Amino acid sequence: MKVISVPIENIYVPVKRRSTLNPKTVQVLAESIMENGQQRPIHIRKDGARYVLVEGFHRLEACKALGEDAILAILVGARMY
Repeated sequence: MKVISVPIENIYVPVKRRSTLNPKTVQVLAESIMENGQQRPIHIRKDGARYVLVEGFHRLEACKALGEDAILAILVGARMY
């Protein structure tokens, strides 16, 4: 899997995911990212001109809180059910 840098503004977070936000977790991750950089990329999938978040909501929010414009991500395929 290839890690890419994606503009944060191009990533859509599904409504269901937004309700799971834990501000304390975001704060801890932001501090870790400041000290060590982003260690684990988030997972996204392509949806037209935008990307949809699959995994890594708190990492995404931590990078936003730090004022980052882009985030490291792995592009995954859509799940088939």
